[in-house]
Amino acid sequence: MYKIFFLAIALVSGIFANAQSAAATATFKVDGVCEMCKDRIENAAYIKGVKKASWDKETKMLTVFYNPKKVTLQKIEESIAKAGHDTENVKATAEAYAKIHGCCKYREDDTH
Repeated sequence: MYKIFFLAIALVSGIFANAQSAAATATFKVDGVCEMCKDRIENAAYIKGVKKASWDKETKMLTVFYNPKKVTLQKIEESIAKAGHDTENVKATAEAYAKIHGCCKYREDDTH
């Protein structure tokens, strides 16, 4: 009976270790100015393979917890740029940027 119990614990521990090793964390700059930006950035970052996304308005830094076997940082940044926000490596198109709310404009020629 104890052998089965310990075997089950070992199996569960192995599965948990494999799940943990698949996770990665990255932090990078994303331009934005307000809470509406925060919601838009985090929602855009939350694509398949991303477990959590958190953007800090003060530092302009986004932290993502993701599975690199399912998604790349490039794809995450492209998704954010499509939502109208520039990242360190991908700039939003003029069309995507034009769609964000007026209070969310962060480019120097558009700031208040």
